[in-house]
This record gives sequence, structure tokens and C-alpha cells, in this order.
Amino acid sequence: MSTEIVSTEPATGAVVWRGPVSNVDDEVGYARAAWPEWASKPVAVRVELLRRFANVVRSKGAAFSDLIARETGKPLWEAKTEIESVIAKVEISSDAYNERTAQRRVDGEMNGRQALRHKSHGVLAVLGPYNFPAHLPNGHIVPALIAGNTVVFKPSEKTVATGRMLVECFHLAGIPTGVIRLVVGGPAEGKALGAHPEIDGLLFTGSAQTGLILNRQFADSPQKMLALEMGGNNPIIVWDAPDLYAAATIVVQSAFLSAGQRCTAARRLIVRDGFHEPLLEQIKRISARLIVGEPHSSPAPFMGPVIDNEAADGLQESFLALLMKGGRPMMQMERPIAGRPFLTPAMIDVTDIADRPDMELFGPLLQVIRVSDFDAALAEANNTRFGLAASLIGGSPELYDQFWANARAGIVNWNKPTNGASSRAPFGGIGLSGNHRPSAYYAADYCAYPVASAEEENARGSINIGLREA
Repeated sequence: MSTEIVSTEPATGAVVWRGPVSNVDDEVGYARAAWPEWASKPVAVRVELLRRFANVVRSKGAAFSDLIARETGKPLWEAKTEIESVIAKVEISSDAYNERTAQRRVDGEMNGRQALRHKSHGVLAVLGPYNFPAHLPNGHIVPALIAGNTVVFKPSEKTVATGRMLVECFHLAGIPTGVIRLVVGGPAEGKALGAHPEIDGLLFTGSAQTGLILNRQFADSPQKMLALEMGGNNPIIVWDAPDLYAAATIVVQSAFLSAGQRCTAARRLIVRDGFHEPLLEQIKRISARLIVGEPHSSPAPFMGPVIDNEAADGLQESFLALLMKGGRPMMQMERPIAGRPFLTPAMIDVTDIADRPDMELFGPLLQVIRVSDFDAALAEANNTRFGLAASLIGGSPELYDQFWANARAGIVNWNKPTNGASSRAPFGGIGLSGNHRPSAYYAADYCAYPVASAEEENARGSINIGLREA
């Protein structure tokens, strides 16, 4: 078992941070000890402290964005948008808490009342991913803290420096150090945190493979909250689109933004057979113009590298496997810099592959599927165990109504990319994409539980039937 974690820059290989792994028992113990006092604070106090956190992040925006760009490889402009999302999350989560978990009182009989309030769970573990190492875990942490939970956060071992800086910003804002704790480590520490008897729930964003392991791990702990967001094998259908350039641009944004490392990225392009070639030519022309480069290079790149060489090797092997199964390459996946995980956007026609793999290929790899009619397009869109995002480009309002009603996904868009979901909407999917615990605006739902109370200032009791006479 490793005793040290080393994080490196994907674009250069330079070391960003190194340090010892954490003691999970100690970190959970600190959070458990801090919970009673934090949960007892008025929600207004907790929200005000988190507003201070947003101001701390704002003051460190340049350094924070630079760190995210270096540690993930994403372009600096994209890292800056991630920091903006971290800051905006506080007010969004405050609004969501007030709306989704508001206190209510209803007058009852004989001057009594019925009350509804919400309580925090206690200590919540948060496991974060590497693709949005600040924004996505922050989307769990902020609503959890507003609700009165304490948090033990384990960032991906590939982006631990970003996770450390996020936690430091909470502490600099005046949030007690026991309220938000950091676990540095790899899979072993993540497993130990998830299995710890002193946590009251776990909030996870990551792969379906890990999510399924967690689901099994929690099977005998129904008293613990488990919220899973596990990615997707997302379809984008282009059908009778009047503007092929606009349609192709939306497809490119859906498939290749963030080097395809978004859980909502389009993985499967579904098109009408015989009418598809002009669209695909537009996609190829636009993709050929995309700049793939280092985060700080000029002109600014559209996309950077994938997270590491292991991920890049796996994507190239997946592309080759699809070729061996009968796929027809339309844009080759190339490695422009030897020894570094930069990949060019790739596209492959997999229509003739009978046993297409239903998996999330987490990178700039788009599969094309040709169909004869729209019913077949819908069937292909739903031909997956996942169900996160789906988008229709083109078509009439009536066709979109059919698409919306039948697409099996938690995010269903029309003439918009599959990615770029609003934080003011719920975010989650079905099947292998989640366990019906959507995050973003609905995170308030899994960060607190409702308590119904029948209340009266003076005790009254009577039994009017079934008693012997005194």
C-alpha cells in the first residue's frame, strides 16, 4: 500500500504536489466530534460562513484556476469557468435548501400544530472525480454543510492538490477545521472511508464500476444515505437539421469539450442513413480546426490532454478494438506528442458492429450509428444501461415531444449540447448513471431528512373508549 500520493501535470509530467496519505479513522473522528456544534448553528450562520468561503475562492481565483488547469490539463479558460461555478454554488444551494427543505407549520385541532423540519444526517463522506476536481465535489460539500452535516472529502488521487486548496478555502472562511476534513489517498483510502462505521452517508461522482462497488458495499446499511452519479453512454440524434453547420458545431461541443472527459459528453451520434454524409463532413472540418494544446498555450486551445497516459492508452485501445470489430474510421485518434496524453478528436462508424460495447469511453471518441427511421433512432438512443443525457438536434416540436417522452435519461435536450447542464436544475440519471439521487439543485434532498412533528404547548390526553368504569 502506498504511503505517498504524487500528482503530476498531464501536459508536462511535472510534479504538482506530493504528500503522505491520510489516516481515515482520524479524519472521520474529527468530523464526528465537530458535528453536534455545527448542526446546532442556525442555518443563517452556516450560509453566511459559506458566503465567506465564496469570497475566499473569488480572491484566490487566479491561483486556483491555474492549479486546476495544470493538474487536470484542461485549458485555463475552462478552469476559470470551473471556479465561477464553485463560487455560484453557494447562493444556488442556499436557494435550493430554502425551497426543497423549508420549514412548514400547519395549525391542527385544539390549538395544536403539525410541523415539518429537516435534520442533517451527521458525517457525510464525499468522493470526488478528477475531471471537475473543484466544482463537482463542491456541489456535494456546500449543500451538505448548509444542511448541518460535517464532511470528510477524498479527492481523486489524480487531482489531490485541487482538493487540498478547496478545503483550505473553507477553513480560511472561518468554517471550523473539524467541519470539513480532507483524506489524501488512493482506492484503498476511498474504500476505507466508504466502509467506515462512523459515516452516515456517502456522496459520489465517478465511474459506474466504482459506483456499483459502493452500491454493493452499502447494501447492508440502509440507514446510510448513498447518492451516486456515475456518468453515461450518451446519445445525440441529428434529424432533419436545417442548419448542418450549427448541428455539427453542437455535436463537436457535446463530444469533445473537456477532451471528452465529461459524464454528459456525447458518446454516440445517431443519424439517418443516406442523409448523414454532409453532416459528418461538417463535423470533420470543424474538428480538424480544433486546437489541442497545453492549458496555458496561445492561442488558447479548445481542449487539452486527457488526465494521464493510462487513460490515453485505454482510449486508443478502445478505438482499435472497435476497428477490429468492424468499425469504419472517420477521424483517426492520434497521439501528437509522444509520451504525453494528448489525443486528437476521433470518430468511428460502428453501425455494422453487432455487439457494440455499452460503456463510457471517457475521452474524445465519438461513435456514429446510422438508422433508417426515427423509431430506430429512439431505440438506439435507449440501447444502453446508462441514462444520463440525451439530445435531439433538428426535428419539429412534435418530434421533440416524441423524443422527450421516450428518451430514457435524466437530462433531455433539444437543439442544445448534451453537456453544460445548469446548476439550477437537478442533475442525475437512471440505470447505471445514478440511483435516483440527482445532485445540483436537488442535492438538498439527500443532505437532510424530513422530520414531521405533532406539537402542542400543553399536554392533553384522553381515552374515550375501551376503559372499565373507575
